[in-house]
Amino acid sequence: MTQKKAAYRRVLLKLSGEALIGEQEYGIHMPTLQTIAQRVGEAKALGCELAIVIGGGNIFRGLKGSAAGMDRGTADYMGMLATMMNGMAVQDALEKAGLETRLMTAIEMKAVAEPYIRRRAERHMEKGRVVIFAGGTGNPYFTTDTAAALRAAEIHADVVMKGTKVDGIYDKDPTVHDDAKRYSRLTYRECIKQNLRVMDQTAISLCEDNNLPILVFNMTDTANIVRAIAGEDIGTLVSTS
Repeated sequence: MTQKKAAYRRVLLKLSGEALIGEQEYGIHMPTLQTIAQRVGEAKALGCELAIVIGGGNIFRGLKGSAAGMDRGTADYMGMLATMMNGMAVQDALEKAGLETRLMTAIEMKAVAEPYIRRRAERHMEKGRVVIFAGGTGNPYFTTDTAAALRAAEIHADVVMKGTKVDGIYDKDPTVHDDAKRYSRLTYRECIKQNLRVMDQTAISLCEDNNLPILVFNMTDTANIVRAIAGEDIGTLVSTS
């Protein structure tokens, strides 16, 4: 039996906070988190360098807070703090699964995480550690999708992988429309022009500017993390052509 190998040298995996909810309505479902940690360990064993950007929507989402009447900047900072909580939980689960990790934050919190420094993050990855980026970009008005694109560009990742609730990018919402068509490949321009909302347009443009492919796949089946990093034909790939 042929041993799988990573198709990429360095991967940035974007996990939404919702990926940690599992069967709950909010918060962190520990069995789901433990399964994700196990799959990340299996993916890491394929031989890639791996970083993770984690969202905070399972705890607090800045846009919803803003829509409810809260100042947008305040709401976004609260969302960044939610990503820190998720980052700490992911770090704990990964270490219990036997992986070396480093949690890095764009918002200084010396007691729980290292400040984000690009070169230090790259050294950690070169030493085989899984680096978790929390705190978004450290600025309000930017999503964790943009944080993922930014960090991926900074650490010279080969691909941004985004785990979602569906198996790729569709021309319309597949949970609402039975006739929704899934794309296997798209260009950045097509995503932006058709407003497909796989990532926000700032994130897509940043990936386009840095020729950074985006692979969107279904995280409901956590085994897809391994399949994606092994280069199997799953999800939707967004690139220059």
